[in-house]
Amino acid sequence: MSLVAVGKEGRLGPRPVTTLAERCVRERLLSIFSEKDPRPALREGSRRAGWALLAATLFIALVLTLLPAPYVIDRPGPTYDTLGVVSVEDEDVPLIRVIDQPEYPERAELRVTTVTRVGNPEALPSWVEVVQAWFAPERSVTPVDEAFPPGVSIEQNREAARIDMENSQQEAIAAALGYLEIDFDSFLEVASTLEGGPSEGVLQEGDLIVRAAGQDVGDVTALRDLIADNGVQSPISLDVVRSGETQTVDVIPRMSEGPTPIPVIGVLVAGRYDFPVQVEIELGSVGGPSAGLLFALGLVEKLTQDQIAGSLQVAGSGTITASGEVGPVGGIRHKVFGAADAGAEWFLVPRANCVDVAGLSPEGITVIPVDTLADAVVALELAMADQEVPRCE
Repeated sequence: MSLVAVGKEGRLGPRPVTTLAERCVRERLLSIFSEKDPRPALREGSRRAGWALLAATLFIALVLTLLPAPYVIDRPGPTYDTLGVVSVEDEDVPLIRVIDQPEYPERAELRVTTVTRVGNPEALPSWVEVVQAWFAPERSVTPVDEAFPPGVSIEQNREAARIDMENSQQEAIAAALGYLEIDFDSFLEVASTLEGGPSEGVLQEGDLIVRAAGQDVGDVTALRDLIADNGVQSPISLDVVRSGETQTVDVIPRMSEGPTPIPVIGVLVAGRYDFPVQVEIELGSVGGPSAGLLFALGLVEKLTQDQIAGSLQVAGSGTITASGEVGPVGGIRHKVFGAADAGAEWFLVPRANCVDVAGLSPEGITVIPVDTLADAVVALELAMADQEVPRCE
């Protein structure tokens, strides 16, 4: 026999049987949604906790946006065609110009690649910018103390980069003329001595360094190599010409600051040459020595009747000595990405930098390792003839 009950409308029907579990669920739902919630303080506390968490998150995001991080960010910079023009005081002028000498027409692009650095000790990037750079393959993050060694001011860094650029241009001209078998004379001039450095009071601005450690020196790279070979345990002898007279001085090198310390004598030295050909290179907005290879190639192309690059779209980076040897550079990964963005199909890289581009393959660009200016010319001639070119192993 079943129980019956009268419903709201007075009809008879079966009375539902409610289990203990169903009653618990119903009471729980009522406690959440009904106005008779026995725990309103708990709900209010949850809302307040949620708002507090949101406010804290927004505050942290704001702090990370504004708070400077002790790092600098390197990313691909602009590229410059050594066979093209640049703007100087609102006027377009050839990047490389040969005065009073025949120049042969060219169709190629030989692009200098650069790295743009975001931040310095006086203007650091934010944490948000640094975190974004960590996850971008074309960017890198470096502690500011490594990028700007303590004891060296920003202005000193800029001056060193400017002198490195001037030396790079001079040695590039020397390398190009040497490749073309055009004779010239060379010497080194002290541009300045660093305050507190080992050469302060020993060398003077305008001194011409003609010998180091008993060997003739005619370019900056040779002097650096001799100082490195000498080390910091004993003085290195330098023969200098001062006011027309030759004298010998001794300087004890010290280890430089930064991530890769090397023996230095604390001077900025500029290469000076007596060229039979007058060449002007306009790229004042860029510092450092890494454009040397492309400067030399651009000059060879301008002075060579038979084109060495045809209509190739080429970019690259590398230091160069007066004898034509190509040396490694920094920021090569950024430069490869910058070259790809500029439409280059070929990228010339110092062989010592092959390890830095391992696994890096921006679409449409082929990386070619070189050891000398002559290697670079041969590689471009092979590419122009659609033949196999050297590759990084």
